[in-house]
Amino acid sequence: MSNWLDEIHWTADGLLPAIAQDHRTGRVLMMAWMNRESLQLSVAEGRAIYWSRSRGKLWRKGEESGHVQKLHEIRLDCDADVLILQVEQLGGIACHTGRASCFYRVLKDGQWHTVDAVIKDPNAIYEGHSHE
Repeated sequence: MSNWLDEIHWTADGLLPAIAQDHRTGRVLMMAWMNRESLQLSVAEGRAIYWSRSRGKLWRKGEESGHVQKLHEIRLDCDADVLILQVEQLGGIACHTGRASCFYRVLKDGQWHTVDAVIKDPNAIYEGHSHE
């Protein structure tokens, strides 16, 4: 029996883009990278665990902020090189800026406009911690 992880087309550096989507509303919350270990652990623990390229280590979403993503479903695209994670975003905040989604800027008339308000000040979320 083949391992389901072997069916994934990882990048040359062993990564895979993963899009987190609210399982109820369908809103795209964020995009991050996963490696084989983070994907295995996500499935085992029932929560989104990513690979932080900047820190070079596993990133358990919510480990500092408390904004854990409970995993409901994982979907692999037709080319087997992108994941969508259907998640329940605890606390309603996915972005380290304190917003519901990392996708809060809209291009209009040649400029980026911020359209989503900050739900919670990032300084209050990450007291004593670096941002996720």
